[in-house]
Amino acid sequence: MTADELYLYAVEAMRTRGLLPVFAPPALQEAEAARHAGLERGPAIRDLRHLAWFSIDNDDTQDLDQLSVAETLPGGAARLMVAVADVDAKVRTGGAVDAHAGTNTTSVYTAAGVFPMLPETLSTDATSLHEGQERLAVVVDMRVQADGTVSESEVYRATVLNRAKLTYAAVAAWLDGAGTAPPQLTAVAGLEDQLRLHDLLAGRLRQWRNGRGALNVQTVSARPVFQDGQLVDLRSDTKNRAKDLIADLMIAANGATARYLVQQGFPSLRRFLQAPRRWDRIVALAASHRVQLPAAPDALALDRFLRERRQADPSGFADLSLAVVKMLGAGEYSAAAAGASGLPHFGLAVNDYAHSTAPNRRFPDLVTQRLLKAAIAGNAAPYSAEELTAIAKHCTLQEDNANKVERQVLKAAGAYLLHHRIGERFDALVTGAAPKGTFVRIHSPLLEGRVVRGFEGLDVGDAVNVRLVAVDAAQGFIDFERA
Repeated sequence: MTADELYLYAVEAMRTRGLLPVFAPPALQEAEAARHAGLERGPAIRDLRHLAWFSIDNDDTQDLDQLSVAETLPGGAARLMVAVADVDAKVRTGGAVDAHAGTNTTSVYTAAGVFPMLPETLSTDATSLHEGQERLAVVVDMRVQADGTVSESEVYRATVLNRAKLTYAAVAAWLDGAGTAPPQLTAVAGLEDQLRLHDLLAGRLRQWRNGRGALNVQTVSARPVFQDGQLVDLRSDTKNRAKDLIADLMIAANGATARYLVQQGFPSLRRFLQAPRRWDRIVALAASHRVQLPAAPDALALDRFLRERRQADPSGFADLSLAVVKMLGAGEYSAAAAGASGLPHFGLAVNDYAHSTAPNRRFPDLVTQRLLKAAIAGNAAPYSAEELTAIAKHCTLQEDNANKVERQVLKAAGAYLLHHRIGERFDALVTGAAPKGTFVRIHSPLLEGRVVRGFEGLDVGDAVNVRLVAVDAAQGFIDFERA
């Protein structure tokens, strides 16, 4: 299967799930015009270009959503600032670009390539926080205490300048003492101190959430590998210290934005995860490792179990994490009325949480940014509670559709890679067990398939040996039987 063939398959999968694979001409024309528009100026927009802002992302990422910078304060506290790309400044509410983004609600990351939520003239250019480029941003300015609490915060608009685009792999290797310092550390004054302070603050923020029951899991995703335009493998893309660092900072910023909207008496979009859908199965999984969990969902107890298993069996922790994540269920979006607190997020151990730090890639973040900018300016909320309820429902639905497209295209790629391996046996982990079918994940290549025979009695988290019996790249089917 060539890259072009897989791309056409992904386009059809997008259309089947109600997602738009291409931008209409009016959206492209509107984006091009917005790209050439000058930056907004004014007394309400602070000039913070002099600060040592930097980004950390994947090596090939071009749609950079956030920068950060920090400074120590007396008494062991620190000031942490997260600058989020002001996408709203280039995407007009009610325009053609906004309509496309509001339909798909997310960028879709498939094995055939990315279907961006915004035209690339914006997402990878005019609204991306590229190194050396002056950009508008919405800044979340937080005071982090020595114990990891965010004691106070404010939100405002600013112009910023990315001093260094760093990568997860290079930063993680350097922080772990397994690699040389990225060249930017010597080229940008104070950047090494910034990275060490960021690592310290991320650890404090994480420790505070851990004390409330935040779950420490280790998940892996599949990354397609092409050689000369031909798909040759699906390899694991795992978390590392730098990815955890950025995740901890973004969780703090998302919590601060939610609290800010509450304080301003604004309605908002919230991200929440209720109590685990399959807590009974999580209890049974822990019991298989001789650990007794409470009968009622308990995040602290679950995290203790996860930490113990990570120490006892590091090589098997990713599989255990996947099983727990599957049994937790998917997160959702919800609308919170003006000034009201939102539903809790079980996995992150936070109560008020609004997606706000990736407006180039997620529509809820763009909606939240518009709410924040209205609150900052003292204007009325640009969305009513009823509109936010409809947006939340649609975003949850489209996120599920995007996930299904990503899995379908991945299975098509996997079916192609496995077509000559019919009859082979694989060690697998059960990732789904429902009336619609029982599904397992194998490790090489990293993908999921359905157990069509011998699935009786299997449940999420079970380790099982399976035999490959059939594949269909056109339909995205990978069928196993219990061996």
